[in-house]
Amino acid sequence: MVATLTFWRTTVSATTYETTTPGRALRIGLWAAQGLIFFAFTAAGLVKLLTPIPDLAAMMPWAGQYSATFVRFIGLVELAGGIGILLPALTRILPRLTVLAALGCSVLQVFALVFHISRGEAPVTPLNVVLLALSLFVLWGRGRKAPIAARQS
Repeated sequence: MVATLTFWRTTVSATTYETTTPGRALRIGLWAAQGLIFFAFTAAGLVKLLTPIPDLAAMMPWAGQYSATFVRFIGLVELAGGIGILLPALTRILPRLTVLAALGCSVLQVFALVFHISRGEAPVTPLNVVLLALSLFVLWGRGRKAPIAARQS
């Protein structure tokens, strides 16, 4: 948009640039997605970290077929992803970590899909698909459309 002003015989032209700010619905959707991912990943991570392997194997048969170290590692990764998706954005301390956590959660869900499908456990994959979609939405939204500004010291 170009504005032209004329003062006595002097013409001044100014070009204004419109910046697009993310809409309220997008911001609310991103916070909701981050909250859902936080609860899902944190809960799953804590279950894998704190539940005895025999009890965990009764809930998730694969947990009894792999080493306890592998199961606990997956739990730790899920816990880190859940915390990382929300805490940096909420505190505005290193908020770019939220984008990295969203990337990590997305990669983890792709691996989980491949893992479960290769084991013939396709009925458990819809949750992985939903979490993958939410993680990709946060990755896109916080990375491009509605990034969180870092707190000023």
